Amino acid sequence: MKIVRPALAFAAALSLVGCANMDQTQQDTARGAGIGAVAGAVLGGALGGSREDAAKGAAIGAVGGAIAGNVWSKKMQRQKQEMEAATAGTGVTVSQTADNRLKLDIPSDISFDTNRSDIKPDFRGILDRFATTLQDNPSTRIQIIGHTDSTGSDAINNPLSVNRAASTRDYLRARGVAASRMSIDGRGSYEPIASNDTVEGRARNRRVEIYVAEPETAAY
Repeated sequence: MKIVRPALAFAAALSLVGCANMDQTQQDTARGAGIGAVAGAVLGGALGGSREDAAKGAAIGAVGGAIAGNVWSKKMQRQKQEMEAATAGTGVTVSQTADNRLKLDIPSDISFDTNRSDIKPDFRGILDRFATTLQDNPSTRIQIIGHTDSTGSDAINNPLSVNRAASTRDYLRARGVAASRMSIDGRGSYEPIASNDTVEGRARNRRVEIYVAEPETAAY
């Protein structure tokens, strides 16, 4: 559509904004502006039919997208900081995913013994602190995924991975986190993060992952 090309060029430029010295909030604001500008340009051109309408749509979309990106990032950064504080020194890692969820990786030496789904004592303290951060952010949604190494058959590993996720969910629920906020899944041995050919690699693959997201992006 020729009439929206200048506006789309402007929108595309905004979507690519990002510098090494930008913090995460600034980067997300710029990305939000770019995405909003693209949507606004297309909608403005499609509805109004003129180059001016497309440009206006891009500008309005950029402002709206920037605001949305900034608000989202601030919420997630605060949650991430709380989660990092709750798990400091435990071996649990906290990261932000490409789709703006927060992810906790809980290794097997903390969470579960081999072939077991009952929660170890060291894991309880982490979950206690984690439950507090979840109560402080009641709009978030949580997905818990259990994994195993490749030792044993699928008939053993698949239910074991689900049971590990269920044990984690049940513990959080007992600490006041609403069950309606949580979903669980088990991936068996199908999603390794290390080689199953070594003892160390198998230990890394026996893990639980917890994802936290705002409702509007919690597509699992």
